[in-house]
Amino acid sequence: MTTNIETSLSEDLGAAARQAGLQVLSVEAGSDFHGQPTARFQLALTADASPRHSLLLELSDRFDFHQKGSNGEELLPAMTLHLQESASRLRNPRPDAYVTVAGLPISLGEFAWPFHRSTSGSDNYVVHGVVRLEDGQSGPGVVAPLHAKISASMTVTFAEIVPAPEQPYAETFIYNAVRKTLDYGQLELVKSGNRQPVPVTTRYYSRWQKKFFFTDTDSAIRTEFLKSKIYWLSGVLGGSDPVWVADPRDAQYLNTTADELKSMVTALEREGYVKLTADYAAPTARLLDHAEEFKAKLDAALLATRPAFNEEMRHGHTNM
Repeated sequence: MTTNIETSLSEDLGAAARQAGLQVLSVEAGSDFHGQPTARFQLALTADASPRHSLLLELSDRFDFHQKGSNGEELLPAMTLHLQESASRLRNPRPDAYVTVAGLPISLGEFAWPFHRSTSGSDNYVVHGVVRLEDGQSGPGVVAPLHAKISASMTVTFAEIVPAPEQPYAETFIYNAVRKTLDYGQLELVKSGNRQPVPVTTRYYSRWQKKFFFTDTDSAIRTEFLKSKIYWLSGVLGGSDPVWVADPRDAQYLNTTADELKSMVTALEREGYVKLTADYAAPTARLLDHAEEFKAKLDAALLATRPAFNEEMRHGHTNM
């Protein structure tokens, strides 16, 4: 562990964690893609939390929360907000699990933060991770076999939008870019394979409105998304334990607001599809009765992820 980890970085992170209702379980020295030192923080809601219900946060060990980001503002407030949202997500039965608009239940993890400069000669920033299909067929504690190793890259122009090329400031839009790429059918979920590209460009961001745009949805699409989320993440993967429905990460992905998502789930409760407690929802028998519909949608979405890929991409010649 470096001195910097032991002092300013850990102190700032610890204060932000406490404000978010999280505990720092451990701090370890790590290294990034190029071997530069990082600090790896393990955080959770309680000291006895399981590994699945803990958050791994990896930062450059010389990162300074009090410096100005590309937007001219200090970085610590956005870090605190990231931890607050993570704390709400950690109350989910599967904090790493998400659904796509197309109907795929997935998990996202094994990301090697922070971004590193591309080694392929292109002028991009890259982060590696893994997306897995989570259909409940693998059993508890078993790693889902269908997956895609990804290489998410952002252009230098896009990097100017991001306050810092570190996990707290990029994780949400990277995860949503992965979901959007799956919706396009441009990631293939396989049992083994090379890294596949997830390009993140300025098409996902409006400089004028200063916001991200991933999926143009209406109320019908959002309602089906929420049903799918509650069915898969609570009903199938979570033993019907409730899941957070007012997640700003989903709101960004769907081009809406967390308040709007909460309002839509309230309507689903009135219709008898879910049981709502604060911002968390679990499925009722009425929603679970639609299991075949959700499985059929999953099958169709999975089929769409098997396109005729460019052979260079299939053989690993991607922007790494």
